[in-house]
Amino acid sequence: MEVRLLRVDSRLLHGQVATNWAKVLKVDRILVVSDQVARDNIRKTLIRQASPPGIKVHVIPLMKMLRIYFDPRFNDFKALILVENPRDAQILVENGIQVKLVNIGALSFNSSRQMVTDSISVDQKDVEAFTWLHDQGVKLDIRKVSGDSSKDLWKVLTEKGLVKRGSNNIHA
Repeated sequence: MEVRLLRVDSRLLHGQVATNWAKVLKVDRILVVSDQVARDNIRKTLIRQASPPGIKVHVIPLMKMLRIYFDPRFNDFKALILVENPRDAQILVENGIQVKLVNIGALSFNSSRQMVTDSISVDQKDVEAFTWLHDQGVKLDIRKVSGDSSKDLWKVLTEKGLVKRGSNNIHA
Protein backbone atom coordinates (compact mmCIF):
# COMPACT_ATOMS: atom_id res chain seq x y z
CA MET A 1 0.00 0.00 0.00
CA GLU A 2 1.23 3.44 -0.86
CA VAL A 3 0.43 5.85 1.97
CA ARG A 4 0.38 9.20 0.27
CA LEU A 5 -0.38 11.07 3.50
CA LEU A 6 -0.92 10.30 7.17
CA ARG A 7 -2.98 13.15 8.62
CA VAL A 8 -3.90 13.88 12.23
CA ASP A 9 -7.14 15.86 12.48
CA SER A 10 -9.69 15.56 15.26
CA ARG A 11 -12.38 16.33 12.66
CA LEU A 12 -11.25 13.39 10.48
CA LEU A 13 -12.91 13.65 7.05
CA HIS A 14 -14.38 17.06 6.23
CA GLY A 15 -14.55 19.44 3.29
CA GLN A 16 -10.88 20.45 3.20
CA VAL A 17 -9.73 16.84 3.20
CA ALA A 18 -12.38 15.70 0.76
CA THR A 19 -11.93 18.49 -1.76
CA ASN A 20 -8.28 19.42 -1.46
CA TRP A 21 -6.01 16.71 -0.07
CA ALA A 22 -7.67 13.77 -1.82
CA LYS A 23 -7.58 15.53 -5.19
CA VAL A 24 -4.00 16.83 -4.88
CA LEU A 25 -2.68 13.49 -3.63
CA LYS A 26 -4.59 11.52 -6.30
CA VAL A 27 -5.64 8.87 -3.78
CA ASP A 28 -8.11 6.11 -4.53
CA ARG A 29 -8.82 5.32 -0.87
CA ILE A 30 -9.39 7.36 2.25
CA LEU A 31 -8.86 5.23 5.34
CA VAL A 32 -10.34 6.74 8.50
CA VAL A 33 -8.54 4.86 11.26
CA SER A 34 -10.25 5.10 14.63
CA ASP A 35 -11.34 2.44 17.10
CA GLN A 36 -14.08 4.76 18.42
CA VAL A 37 -15.51 5.75 15.05
CA ALA A 38 -15.39 2.15 13.78
CA ARG A 39 -17.84 1.25 16.59
CA ASP A 40 -20.14 4.25 15.97
CA ASN A 41 -22.55 3.65 13.08
CA ILE A 42 -23.79 7.25 13.00
CA ARG A 43 -20.27 8.71 12.73
CA LYS A 44 -19.32 6.08 10.13
CA THR A 45 -22.34 7.05 8.01
CA LEU A 46 -21.57 10.77 8.28
CA ILE A 47 -17.94 10.21 7.29
CA ARG A 48 -18.90 8.09 4.29
CA GLN A 49 -21.34 10.82 3.17
CA ALA A 50 -18.46 13.34 3.20
CA SER A 51 -16.43 11.28 0.76
CA PRO A 52 -15.49 12.88 -2.53
CA PRO A 53 -16.87 11.36 -5.73
CA GLY A 54 -14.81 8.46 -7.08
CA ILE A 55 -12.87 7.83 -3.87
CA LYS A 56 -13.74 4.97 -1.57
CA VAL A 57 -13.82 5.75 2.14
CA HIS A 58 -13.37 3.04 4.75
CA VAL A 59 -13.66 3.45 8.52
CA ILE A 60 -11.51 0.85 10.27
CA PRO A 61 -9.98 0.17 13.70
CA LEU A 62 -6.23 0.58 14.25
CA MET A 63 -5.35 -3.12 14.28
CA LYS A 64 -7.26 -3.75 11.05
CA MET A 65 -5.30 -0.90 9.42
CA LEU A 66 -2.08 -2.63 10.37
CA ARG A 67 -3.30 -5.97 8.98
CA ILE A 68 -4.33 -4.54 5.61
CA TYR A 69 -1.18 -2.43 5.31
CA PHE A 70 0.90 -5.60 5.29
CA ASP A 71 -1.57 -7.64 3.20
CA PRO A 72 -0.36 -7.91 -0.42
CA ARG A 73 -3.97 -7.84 -1.66
CA PHE A 74 -3.98 -4.10 -0.86
CA ASN A 75 -0.63 -3.21 -2.45
CA ASP A 76 -2.33 -1.20 -5.21
CA PHE A 77 -4.07 1.18 -2.78
CA LYS A 78 -3.03 4.83 -2.96
CA ALA A 79 -4.22 5.87 0.47
CA LEU A 80 -4.82 8.92 2.59
CA ILE A 81 -4.90 7.78 6.22
CA LEU A 82 -6.78 9.96 8.69
CA VAL A 83 -6.47 9.59 12.46
CA GLU A 84 -8.05 11.68 15.26
CA ASN A 85 -5.01 12.06 17.48
CA PRO A 86 -1.21 11.89 17.46
CA ARG A 87 -1.12 8.73 19.60
CA ASP A 88 -2.94 6.78 16.86
CA ALA A 89 -0.41 8.07 14.31
CA GLN A 90 2.38 6.93 16.62
CA ILE A 91 0.86 3.45 16.96
CA LEU A 92 0.66 3.09 13.18
CA VAL A 93 4.27 4.18 12.65
CA GLU A 94 5.54 2.10 15.61
CA ASN A 95 3.97 -0.95 14.01
CA GLY A 96 5.55 -0.50 10.60
CA ILE A 97 3.55 1.95 8.51
CA GLN A 98 6.17 3.86 6.54
CA VAL A 99 5.84 7.64 6.34
CA LYS A 100 8.38 10.44 6.25
CA LEU A 101 5.86 13.10 7.20
CA VAL A 102 2.75 13.40 9.34
CA ASN A 103 0.42 16.25 8.47
CA ILE A 104 -1.44 17.90 11.33
CA GLY A 105 -4.67 19.66 10.41
CA ALA A 106 -6.53 20.50 13.60
CA LEU A 107 -6.66 19.23 17.17
CA SER A 108 -9.70 20.45 19.10
CA PHE A 109 -9.35 22.53 22.24
CA ASN A 110 -10.72 21.71 25.67
CA SER A 111 -9.76 22.79 29.19
CA SER A 112 -7.06 20.12 29.51
CA ARG A 113 -5.28 21.20 26.33
CA GLN A 114 -2.97 24.09 25.45
CA MET A 115 -3.37 26.02 22.19
CA VAL A 116 -0.15 26.03 20.17
CA THR A 117 -1.55 27.41 16.89
CA ASP A 118 -4.94 28.80 15.89
CA SER A 119 -6.18 25.27 15.12
CA ILE A 120 -3.97 22.91 17.15
CA SER A 121 -4.14 22.29 20.87
CA VAL A 122 -2.14 19.62 22.69
CA ASP A 123 -2.01 17.77 25.96
CA GLN A 124 0.80 15.75 27.52
CA LYS A 125 -0.05 12.57 25.58
CA ASP A 126 -0.03 14.49 22.29
CA VAL A 127 3.37 16.03 23.06
CA GLU A 128 4.75 12.58 23.95
CA ALA A 129 3.44 11.10 20.68
CA PHE A 130 4.80 14.00 18.61
CA THR A 131 8.14 13.70 20.40
CA TRP A 132 8.30 9.98 19.57
CA LEU A 133 7.48 10.66 15.91
CA HIS A 134 10.06 13.46 15.76
CA ASP A 135 12.70 11.17 17.31
CA GLN A 136 12.02 8.65 14.50
CA GLY A 137 12.82 11.31 11.91
CA VAL A 138 9.20 11.92 10.91
CA LYS A 139 8.57 15.53 9.84
CA LEU A 140 5.60 17.13 11.64
CA ASP A 141 3.90 19.29 9.01
CA ILE A 142 1.17 21.78 9.91
CA ARG A 143 -1.08 22.57 6.96
CA LYS A 144 -4.85 22.75 6.68
CA VAL A 145 -4.80 22.35 2.90
CA SER A 146 -2.03 21.42 0.50
CA GLY A 147 -1.55 24.98 -0.79
CA ASP A 148 -0.81 26.39 2.68
CA SER A 149 2.77 27.12 3.65
CA SER A 150 4.19 24.25 5.65
CA LYS A 151 4.97 24.96 9.30
CA ASP A 152 7.09 22.69 11.46
CA LEU A 153 5.10 21.58 14.52
CA TRP A 154 8.32 20.60 16.31
CA LYS A 155 9.54 24.19 16.02
CA VAL A 156 6.21 25.45 17.38
CA LEU A 157 6.33 23.03 20.33
CA THR A 158 9.92 24.12 21.02
CA GLU A 159 9.03 27.82 20.88
CA LYS A 160 6.12 27.22 23.29
CA GLY A 161 8.51 25.53 25.74
CA LEU A 162 6.74 22.18 25.49
CA VAL A 163 9.86 20.35 24.26
CA LYS A 164 13.57 21.09 24.14
CA ARG A 165 15.27 21.09 20.76
CA GLY A 166 17.39 17.99 20.29
CA SER A 167 16.11 16.45 23.49
CA ASN A 168 13.44 14.05 24.66
CA ASN A 169 12.67 16.22 27.68
CA ILE A 170 8.99 17.07 27.80
CA HIS A 171 7.75 20.13 29.67
CA ALA A 172 4.00 20.10 29.09
